[in-house]
Amino acid sequence: MAESYLICATRRTGSSLLCGLLESTAVAGRPESYFRQPDEHTWAAEWDMTRSPDRGFRYADFVAAALAAGRTDNGVFAARVMWGTLDEVVEKLGAVYPDLADDDLGLLHRAFGHVRFVYLRRRDVLAQAVSWLRAEQTNVWYQTNLSEQTRPEQQPHFDLGGIQGISRMIEEHNAAWEQWFASVGAQPHRVLYEDLDADPAGVTHGVLDSLGLELPPGNTIVGRYRRLADEINTQWIDRYRTETAER
Repeated sequence: MAESYLICATRRTGSSLLCGLLESTAVAGRPESYFRQPDEHTWAAEWDMTRSPDRGFRYADFVAAALAAGRTDNGVFAARVMWGTLDEVVEKLGAVYPDLADDDLGLLHRAFGHVRFVYLRRRDVLAQAVSWLRAEQTNVWYQTNLSEQTRPEQQPHFDLGGIQGISRMIEEHNAAWEQWFASVGAQPHRVLYEDLDADPAGVTHGVLDSLGLELPPGNTIVGRYRRLADEINTQWIDRYRTETAER
């Protein structure tokens, strides 16, 4: 059985959906973006962490609080890490464990127990870039099944250059993940967004199997997020292909 695992991804790959599905099993940790730097103070406040006069905190204490929050009763810890966040986590852990400062995998194992990896990516990078751009424009990144429809902060608009720029960034981040896995000798369990979208329960069972975990009898895998893509995404994809083909 896995001690811990990280869901490694880029934005708009269904990572929120997968996190919710895995949490619903009650045996696969409670994966969240605990280590995203802009959210650290929010998490620290939620966990009632002791602060210094300048409202700072020891990173070792933050990791300990994250471990407590992200573990299920069977002891499995889970977190979500986007490319870019990984470097920040490793750098901060290097200050906590200086004897492992040049060993990314060793630092993660020391901090979280023996770590495994689930690598989530999207085959259709264009659709991912369109979803990402629209989310940035509207500031609507997810919608739960129980909440009312979130109103966008502004109406989305097609932006050819924006889609191209995000597509390049996605390709760069995907390549960076692959290079990092190879550099540390990690063999992640791979998940495609398209498979997750088509069969959420089946993909979740596959992740559990890769971690050596079993769904308890009577437990049901339940998703908490709804799909946001609609005809606007389709129109932007078609327009992008038309305009780039004409150049």
